[in-house]
Amino acid sequence: MKIMVIGSSGSGKSTFSRELGEILSLPVYHLDLYYWKPGWIETPRAEWDDFNRQLVAKDQWIIDGHYGRTLDIRLQAADVIIFFDISPVITTYRVIKRRVQYHGKTRPDLNEGCPESIDWPFIKYGWNFRKDKRPNILKKLEEHVDKKIIIINSPGEARRLLNKIRTDGVLD
Repeated sequence: MKIMVIGSSGSGKSTFSRELGEILSLPVYHLDLYYWKPGWIETPRAEWDDFNRQLVAKDQWIIDGHYGRTLDIRLQAADVIIFFDISPVITTYRVIKRRVQYHGKTRPDLNEGCPESIDWPFIKYGWNFRKDKRPNILKKLEEHVDKKIIIINSPGEARRLLNKIRTDGVLD
């Protein structure tokens, strides 16, 4: 099974993906871990494109991360698409909470040498994600009606879905 999990910063994608991977015994790939090199250096475009193509060629995966420029590579390969469409109030709170929680440390879904940081452009990106990114995501999802698409609108929905998968043993 190939599952992609997308949404804004602070929406709960990484935590959900980790738990889903444990439940379904699937490998989880957090795109932030691979995109950001130590010191918050971005991966060059061609290298990033190649990485995405190699990643989706694997037999099974859960891929966590938006990265809009390469979204189509993952959309075409995925069997299931889970879109975290969460309120910016919740996502912004979580981003700030995460900054405090991981102060001076690296999160488990980031590369070593990328300590947790926050700045106004990052907060603004997350706050405006629904307005700026959501319309294009929904349009792309409409182009993939052959896939199983799940839209999660609240943390409670995410928990209920994980509990259902844990109980049933399948993502349906």
